[in-house]
Amino acid sequence: MSTDDHHHDHESHSDMPFNEKLLKMLEHWIKHNEDHAVNYRNWAEKAKTKGEEDVGKFLEEAAEMSIAVNDRFEKALAALSRHK
Repeated sequence: MSTDDHHHDHESHSDMPFNEKLLKMLEHWIKHNEDHAVNYRNWAEKAKTKGEEDVGKFLEEAAEMSIAVNDRFEKALAALSRHK
């Protein structure tokens, strides 16, 4: 994904019922974070190959943090599904 493709138009479904919109947003955020985690890991490897071990380590940690955030989004998604 290039920066030109990176949009944050989170209000594009304004006519949608709240719970449906929230479901779509959670699904979007999960995918978005997965994409970021992959990108962070790729850059971590690139940094390490250029001798930037510390930078690579921090980028790997950022990837893990993105996945940890997804755990919370997935729990929110499950809670939302129970309320249908």
